[in-house]
Amino acid sequence: MVNIRLKKNIGEMQSFRNLFRAAWSSEVRLDGQTVVITGANTGIGKETAIDLSKRGARIIIACRDMAKAETAVKEIIESSGNDSVVCKKLDLSDSKSIREFAEGINRDEAKLNILINNAGVMVCPYGKTADGFEMQIGVNHFGHFLLTYMLLDLIKKSAPARIVTVSSMAHSWGSIKLEDINSEKSYDKNKAYAQSKLANVLFTRSLAKRLEGTGVTAYSLHPGVVQTDLWRHLSGPQRFIMKMVSPFTKNSVQGAQTTIYCAVEPKLEKESGGYYSDCAPANCSQTAKNDELAQKFWELSCRMLSITWD
Repeated sequence: MVNIRLKKNIGEMQSFRNLFRAAWSSEVRLDGQTVVITGANTGIGKETAIDLSKRGARIIIACRDMAKAETAVKEIIESSGNDSVVCKKLDLSDSKSIREFAEGINRDEAKLNILINNAGVMVCPYGKTADGFEMQIGVNHFGHFLLTYMLLDLIKKSAPARIVTVSSMAHSWGSIKLEDINSEKSYDKNKAYAQSKLANVLFTRSLAKRLEGTGVTAYSLHPGVVQTDLWRHLSGPQRFIMKMVSPFTKNSVQGAQTTIYCAVEPKLEKESGGYYSDCAPANCSQTAKNDELAQKFWELSCRMLSITWD
């Protein structure tokens, strides 16, 4: 089970630390650049889209619910004053949808400078994706793994480019069950979520190594304990505790800042594969630094998705 008390303690330490850290800001412009953000119809994804749109980028929000996505597009345009914002259908729980989305981007877009793997599900009841993956590892990891693979040639052609994947501090108590990646032998929704977030960090670490010399860099991050729709699957006691610690949590604007930092901060141009929190480098778990595990998990991901990633 995710340790809520630990989450509270970390939240308190983050809030205390942030009192003495100047808020990050940057005037970097993204005119002429194209950005894809998954799950940007709400929460930190939408706030990220608003910020990057204000910087002049063309924004493509990739969402499963097109009605909500179209509403979000209007809000992003209104907030940013940039009408170069569109939405496209993407269901990360279905490889067919991922392939169709990627084929459309590769066909219609001349460049893709920033890919932000933001969408996710959290501590949901057991379920499986269209491809038979446990829902949390399927959406949070396998979906973004395949999406990145499908878009990588365009991203490389657009270099310098960045790939940003939203993870969580929950990765710290996660483990990768290579022999039961879909939690079919036993399922704990909190452990499955932590596994998927650890997968995000391992993926970024492996991806960065494979992208050396291409001009494409990769980053993973913890956005903070953010008040989002992802809390809807928490149990009654967990909801109560999270409400009690809400003074130490972030709103969506605050939660989006580290994603934005990883997407635009000039100092990161020569960095790749790192893990970030509060707009600064952060320590990830020892398991997340295990290159042997990362390689085995990479190979497993390729086999399960039936792809060859050289």
